[in-house]
Amino acid sequence: MCLECTKLSRRSFLSLTATVAAAAGLLAWDGAIRPSFANSTIRPDEALARLKAGNEKFVSAPQLCEAALTANRASVAKGQSPWATILTCADSRVSPELVFGGVGLGELFVARNAGNIVDSDVLGTIEYGAEHLGSPLIVVMGHSRCGAVQAACEVAEKHTVLPGSIKAMVDAIVPAAQSQKGKPGDFVNNVVCENARRNALKISAESEIVTELVHAGKLKVVYARYDLDTGAVDFLG
Repeated sequence: MCLECTKLSRRSFLSLTATVAAAAGLLAWDGAIRPSFANSTIRPDEALARLKAGNEKFVSAPQLCEAALTANRASVAKGQSPWATILTCADSRVSPELVFGGVGLGELFVARNAGNIVDSDVLGTIEYGAEHLGSPLIVVMGHSRCGAVQAACEVAEKHTVLPGSIKAMVDAIVPAAQSQKGKPGDFVNNVVCENARRNALKISAESEIVTELVHAGKLKVVYARYDLDTGAVDFLG
C-alpha cells in the first residue's frame, strides 16, 4: 500500500485534500503587490517525515494502491496545496511520486531537469510553490549514475566539449565536479551529492522569498541522493 493508505482512509484523505485545496484557491497573485504567504497546515519537519516514511515503503513494498483517482482528481481540480516541493533530475528512472511512496495528485510540487539545476525558471517555480501554494519543504534530489553529472565530470577531467545547449546545461555542474577532483570515494557519486548541496544552497541564497519563509520557520530546504539500485533516498542535509 502507498504511504497515505497506511495513515488515512481514502475518504478522510480526500476530505482533507478538498478542504486544503479550497483554502488554497482563495489565494491569488495581485499584480505589483507581493501576495501574502500561504499558510500550510503541515510543518516542514512533518513533510520531511512523510517523505522518509514513503520512501521506506517504496523500498520495502514497492506497490501501488488502487487509489480512487477519479475522486482524487476532482478534489484537487480547482486548487492545490502540495506538502513538498521536489527538484530532481529528468532521468526517466527517477519519479518522485513513486519514490516517495505512491503519493496522489496534488501532494508534490515537482520541478525536473537534467542534473537538478536551479536556474531562473526553476527558482521561480520553487518560489511559487513555497509562497503561493504553501509548500513547507523543498528537496533537491540528485541520483546515482546521473548522466548530466557524468558529463560534467568528463568536462572537468578531460576538457570534453559538449554539443548544443547540453554544454550550457552541464557547465552549471562543472564547478561542483572541479571541487571534487582528487577526493576520496567515487568521483561521480561525490559530485552528485555536491551538486545537490550547492543547488539547495543556491535556492536560499538567491531567493528572498525562500529566505523569509525559512527564517519564519514555515519552510525547510534540504538535499538528498536517490539510489537507482536500492530505491532508497538518503537525506544528506
